[in-house]
Amino acid sequence: MSRQQRDAPAPIAATAADARKLAENLLDVMSALLSVIERETELVRAGKLREAMAFEPKKSELSRRYVGAVAQLKTSQKFFAQSAPELLTALHRHHDTFRAMLQINLTVLATAHAVSESIVRGVNAEIQRRNIPSTYTASGRRTAPTARQMTPLAVSRTL
Repeated sequence: MSRQQRDAPAPIAATAADARKLAENLLDVMSALLSVIERETELVRAGKLREAMAFEPKKSELSRRYVGAVAQLKTSQKFFAQSAPELLTALHRHHDTFRAMLQINLTVLATAHAVSESIVRGVNAEIQRRNIPSTYTASGRRTAPTARQMTPLAVSRTL
């Protein structure tokens, strides 16, 4: 798709057939995106992060199409409200379900992120504890580690 096509104004529904076509396009995109998101969520829950990451390009493309479909629908919202209020209501219900599923996916991803961050912090703390010499001051207190004694932890973000 060229930049001109992407920047072109979204078509406005002028007939019931146009409205139905816009609605079907949005429903198709939401269904496809939801399918990808559900699969990604299953894989992340199972700890198969590498497999889940493979869905990123498809998810990005579907997300872009979703934003475009919503923009098209917004430009025709007045027509929908006047000519096809039942279709607009159905789209709102489907979109509410879609948002709920997205929220579940975001929660799973946030949990996976928090767990992995906790693991990395725990490993770092253990490495630092082992690298710091166990010495005491004249008053019997343990010495604080110096910057020279701290060993940085390097983590590769690529799986």
